[in-house]
Amino acid sequence: MSDENSTTSSPTADTPAYRYTSELAQEIEVGWQDRWDAAGVFETPNPVGPLGDAELVAERGEKLFVQDMFPYPSGVGLHVGHPLGYIGTDVFSRYKRMTGHNVLYTMGFDAFGLPAEQYAVQTGTHPAVTTDANIATMRRQLRRLGLSHDTRRSISTIDPDYYRWTQWIFSQIFNAWYDTDAEKARPIDELIAEFDSGARTTHDGHDWADLSPSERDEVIDDHRLAYVSEAPVNWCPGLGTVVANEEVTADGRSDRGNFPVFKRNMRQWMMRITAYADRLIDDLDTLDWTDAIKSMQRNWIGRSHGAKVHFASAAGPITVFTTRPDTLFGASFMVLSPEHPYVDELADESKRDEIAAYREQAVGKKDFELQDDTREKTGVFTGAYATNPINGEQLPIWIADYVLMGYGTGAIMAVPCGDERDFEFARKFGLPIPAIQQPPAEWFADHGIEPGLDTTNWPTAYVGDAAYVQSAGTPAGTEPLDLNGIDNTAEGIAMTNAWLEAHDAGEATINYKLRDWLFSRQRYWGEPFPIVYDEDGRPHTVPDELLPIELPETDQFSPRTFDADDEFSNPESPLDRLEDWVNVELDLGDGRGVRSYRRDTNVMPQWAGSCWYQFRYIDPTLEERFVDPENERYWMGPRTDIRPDHPGGIDLYVGGVEHAVLHLLYARFWHKVLYDLGHVSSIEPYARLYNQGYIQAAAFKDEREIYVEASEVVEEAEIDGEPQFSFHEQPVTREWGKMGKSLKNAVSPDEMYEQYGADTLRLYEMAMGPLDASRPWSTRDVVGQYRFLQRLWRNMVDETTGDCTVVDEPADDETRRLLHKTIDVVRTEMEALRFNTAIAKLIELNNHVTKLDAMPREVAEPMVLMLAPLVPHVAEELWAKLGRSVDTDGSITYVEFPVADPDLLVDDTIEVPIQVNGKVRSRMTVAADASEDDLEAGALADEKIVAALDGGTPKKVIVVPGRMVNVVV
Repeated sequence: MSDENSTTSSPTADTPAYRYTSELAQEIEVGWQDRWDAAGVFETPNPVGPLGDAELVAERGEKLFVQDMFPYPSGVGLHVGHPLGYIGTDVFSRYKRMTGHNVLYTMGFDAFGLPAEQYAVQTGTHPAVTTDANIATMRRQLRRLGLSHDTRRSISTIDPDYYRWTQWIFSQIFNAWYDTDAEKARPIDELIAEFDSGARTTHDGHDWADLSPSERDEVIDDHRLAYVSEAPVNWCPGLGTVVANEEVTADGRSDRGNFPVFKRNMRQWMMRITAYADRLIDDLDTLDWTDAIKSMQRNWIGRSHGAKVHFASAAGPITVFTTRPDTLFGASFMVLSPEHPYVDELADESKRDEIAAYREQAVGKKDFELQDDTREKTGVFTGAYATNPINGEQLPIWIADYVLMGYGTGAIMAVPCGDERDFEFARKFGLPIPAIQQPPAEWFADHGIEPGLDTTNWPTAYVGDAAYVQSAGTPAGTEPLDLNGIDNTAEGIAMTNAWLEAHDAGEATINYKLRDWLFSRQRYWGEPFPIVYDEDGRPHTVPDELLPIELPETDQFSPRTFDADDEFSNPESPLDRLEDWVNVELDLGDGRGVRSYRRDTNVMPQWAGSCWYQFRYIDPTLEERFVDPENERYWMGPRTDIRPDHPGGIDLYVGGVEHAVLHLLYARFWHKVLYDLGHVSSIEPYARLYNQGYIQAAAFKDEREIYVEASEVVEEAEIDGEPQFSFHEQPVTREWGKMGKSLKNAVSPDEMYEQYGADTLRLYEMAMGPLDASRPWSTRDVVGQYRFLQRLWRNMVDETTGDCTVVDEPADDETRRLLHKTIDVVRTEMEALRFNTAIAKLIELNNHVTKLDAMPREVAEPMVLMLAPLVPHVAEELWAKLGRSVDTDGSITYVEFPVADPDLLVDDTIEVPIQVNGKVRSRMTVAADASEDDLEAGALADEKIVAALDGGTPKKVIVVPGRMVNVVV
């Protein structure tokens, strides 16, 4: 700060009054944070609306929207691992303000969810109270870090003014359907109008005019993007709620609480995200995301091309999906999931008890167990057969638990010659394994068997492509299909699909692993649904003017929980108990007047609030809409000036890779619905995604394998070169892991502020390594960046008087050249988010200046400007001491970032290696533009080369200008 008194700290007897100490750093930092707030330095204008200032928008320059994945407000506050991404986005935002950008940068809080509710259950304190306190703590910590957020735009998902619009968006989704012809969502009223006019007919062919109102409602509800369904769900008795597929761990337990999860049929809200499967995959090509993240989303959606094939049976056609219809000639049996609806009808009377027993033991297994390919195959023959449409053969129908009802159609055609699981099953139960492809000779040699189609010798299935054999047939009343001799799989698939479609035996189709999104939670601490049910149990959205539907007050926050293994228990939401809130009299504006309704007693999942928060950052106080269209177009509209297929969305979105599927997929789905309905101009929410790394820290376990508090561990003397550690005088072992509460290795940023100041913490976290890489934390290493700031301070400030020591004399040529090379590198690295290499160049420049008699102003000012995004507080203070804050409205924030002089980036002289027969024997310094003759003459005159030639004459001299000289002897 420019006021000299503001930089004084309490000196000790041997500490100069103006030395850059932790006390002085804190005083500088808090003072500048207060000034920034008072002046509204980081307030960002919109083109229109409550935060609108068109003149300032034009003055600031090109727009840039930077956003962090917003945090959950934990009761323990931040540790130093949390701000890694936040510091990175702040450095980038500050840099871009200085390069002529209008930057939207703020922070909100994803504040609904299970942790706050569980804490409320334990303590009896309402979740709103603890959550508000946690948000206050995190806001204090983030402010203290010097993050340049526009605090006017900060939101919290638990604010009724916020979740009013979450509920409104849900209503929009509920009142929409997906038109597969138009490949977009449309308002449900348009679907009703098409039925009324006769332009659209019902799936079952019934005349719309003949349907009762209730029957019409049922048809319409079956089309909605948000719908209630009796469907298999993941029931977690230990939590007392259902959880989404994505919230179940690989070993079949809840990701929160680690309780067992069971498959159950329950009536729940679902989101028809599957309607958008193709667009969610195809539009990934327009996004600036890593290939790894795109692959994770593609794999999760799991689009696969294949065919549906219909096998006739006594119970009706059994339909299977296969990616390889060309292998139908190799099918020798069928397998149904134990839950398949045809099992009871197909089962022979003599098999019913065996099937019932098998079903009972299969129900107790988790999906991850059933998909374990190393598990011994089990199954039961139903006694029934199905007809292979391609050759008329009768295939025995089995049930087996390795076929899941939730995937595909719950039925497979087994081709044991080409599938390992089917091969093992066939071998165990003595089923045929007809070969339909001729494996190459190398395959037989690798397995030590004679080539041939007798599969009784085969030790395993052949999984690969080869020419078809034994793949021809002519079922009664059909045209023949003959694949024999064809060695092109794509051709075989195309021929088979054409035959199936020509004979009504199947059709080419696309299958997906993605399932509709389970959207109900039997909790209290979440967004209430804007839904009421009539006397027939049909759902209706409440009118927009009645939003928000606020959470009712209660002191009973927990759903009814059960024994963790009680899979047949039934959910009971806390809201179910609040009859006065549940039962309401409303006029829904549908012409039926005031009627009695019952509210939905589930709440939305925590994902809901984070699906759209970028829009509310744009217009946090707008009451008429969730975002103003003009502001949305400005901040998030497609940038066709960048590239023709730009999808729009946030310019830089930073967060952890753990959100690669869940949050990102859900948010993209909501966004696309809003786009289809005309509410937003952007096709995608996040144009560029950047995944920051993690800060890892040492964690310690005692002899019981229990983590102990890392801050209380003492390092002992080494034994055989290995470090030893103790906790309360008991030996402990060290490991490395992600910093956090569970490993008891968290370091509070408050501790770092007190010991070194926020600027040192910022600089250390950015200097530790590339932003997208994980890195180990070492409190002892923080001091290195602290000392750099001290040296920087001493180069410009007299530690005794506090006066600026910068001189107005010109810099020497070497210093000036180094300065401009530093500017060039720092600009490049800042643009690429490689802050660690930018810091390294700035340290190099500062070390060079330390050797000078005094810091020249022509170096000091650009150096401070380059450091301003990284260490904004000390940069502001030095800028003020340089006397420049008066010229820049009191802050360095919007001062233009230095630009390198291109003439000073070219060296006058260069060092050229001199080789003799390809080996470097000497080096010479020459003019950068030295001619080939000059280089040759200089090389032959070099004393080391003269000695190497020993009076001889070189055969030839090879000169590569600017690179090297090679003397051949």
